[in-house]
Amino acid sequence: MKTFYRYRVIATVLLALAALTAAAGDRFAQDRARWLAIAEQCKPELNVTEVPPVSIVEAVEDPAAFQGWKYVPVASPDSLSEMNFRQMRTVTLDFGRHITGHLVLRLKTLGDVMDAPVRLKFFFGETPGEMNVPLDPWRGSLSRAWMQDETVTLYAADRDIRLERRVAFRYLRIDLMGGNFDFALDGVRCEAATSAGECRTALSPDCPQIIKDINRVSLATLAECMQTVYEDGPKRDRRLWIGDLYLESLAGRYSYQNHDLTKRCLYLFAGLTDGNGRMMADLFEEPEPHPQWGTYCLTYSLLYPSVLLEYLKDTGDVATAQDLWPVAKFQVEDALGRVRDDFTCSASRAWLFFDHQVMDLEVPFQGAMLFALSQTCELAERIGRESEVAECRALAAKIRKGVRARYYNRKSGLMESTDGSPVSVHAQIWAVIGGILSPREGRKALEAVLAREDAVRANSPYAMHYLLEAMMQCGMGEQAKAAMVDYWGGMVNKGADTFWEVYNPSDDLHSPYSFYPLNSYCHAWSCTPTYFIFKYPEIFQR
Repeated sequence: MKTFYRYRVIATVLLALAALTAAAGDRFAQDRARWLAIAEQCKPELNVTEVPPVSIVEAVEDPAAFQGWKYVPVASPDSLSEMNFRQMRTVTLDFGRHITGHLVLRLKTLGDVMDAPVRLKFFFGETPGEMNVPLDPWRGSLSRAWMQDETVTLYAADRDIRLERRVAFRYLRIDLMGGNFDFALDGVRCEAATSAGECRTALSPDCPQIIKDINRVSLATLAECMQTVYEDGPKRDRRLWIGDLYLESLAGRYSYQNHDLTKRCLYLFAGLTDGNGRMMADLFEEPEPHPQWGTYCLTYSLLYPSVLLEYLKDTGDVATAQDLWPVAKFQVEDALGRVRDDFTCSASRAWLFFDHQVMDLEVPFQGAMLFALSQTCELAERIGRESEVAECRALAAKIRKGVRARYYNRKSGLMESTDGSPVSVHAQIWAVIGGILSPREGRKALEAVLAREDAVRANSPYAMHYLLEAMMQCGMGEQAKAAMVDYWGGMVNKGADTFWEVYNPSDDLHSPYSFYPLNSYCHAWSCTPTYFIFKYPEIFQR
């Protein structure tokens, strides 16, 4: 313990010196404007394609369908331009796949002139269930404004009208709210936008069909979230989060390889750290780049060095890694200052996120911190900054030893909390990723926790990604493949054309927001199957 205390003092002194440096003002003040200018230089052009609807559909209740609803085709959308919408009053269109962009249409006069405005209500949805559940009275825990229904008054006919709001959807219902002349809906289409470009990888010809389907949906998910930053979800939370950035950059390595987009996001986060040097968990681009103050998520900030390291591996861009090194290093220094001498976390003022689950966070935090420490050391070695982290590997070894002594139950083979909280799969995952457990111990722990009915399980694609990562580190390739097929393949089998923010195989209506239509059905942290499929082709493509 005395040896650990010496290292703890070193970390505290480093933070104190850094704080003194920043005491007179902003830690990175001299670099912010330059960093944000570099981010702007990396801003991509969006590729826009016109996507028309593929069919007119009707909703059918079906207990066997996802969330109890499905759509069946009833007519060709080509007939819309000849059908009097004043008589139809409502129509639902299926665009055949998930798309993100702006709706364009025109009112085509049928004999009469347009002698009064037309009021239309548009309801865009990602799933049939979302489209067919009453929204009001509102039951969700997030803003009602996230739902994609718009009432628009149109004053002109026979010319293209482009809706201002960007939407993410597959299905569109149009209802006539007011209009007293005969007209048809003509030229309905979506100007779909993405910065993804062409995919640069291809699966082996004999790859199993379910893996092909999972990869296809993964690529579609990533492409929809690749806008002028890596968006969290194009329907909701249209912003950049560090946790999503890390996973999207991994998936991008084996697909679109748009590394300038990753570079842009790295520079945005660096340029928008607070005066102490900490970065908020997410940021917005409009009206100008700014963070969401008050969203400091310690476990997300710890992923920043990993994003920078993976970017360096992909591009060899040492100059960028050198430029952003101080920002990456500080995120880990800040975390180290939160480890008490008894190997518990002093993070009462920090947000720790691993999943939409209630669980003990001590072991996951320690594992995430140790993973970040290891990644930072590797980054330092690659850019010749080893002297700045000379004490870190020894410090990490001491922390691992202390955490094992406090939380590892040799009898059960599990990392367990000390306050009686239920054992969680997350603690085992991050004990593996953080090197607290050896691969052999990790395999035993993962197999044991997954066999327990009372364990806190992974409840999101975000947590499932790290479960697969831990499995691969423990030599559990076949189990990882089976988990991917069961989880992401389960979404495919339920009709997903992009992967969802939340998926509970036993509860299609599950939502962390108290109302499942609020869920995002195209979500960045769900796109990583393509990463595993191409990183480990000998496992996933055979």
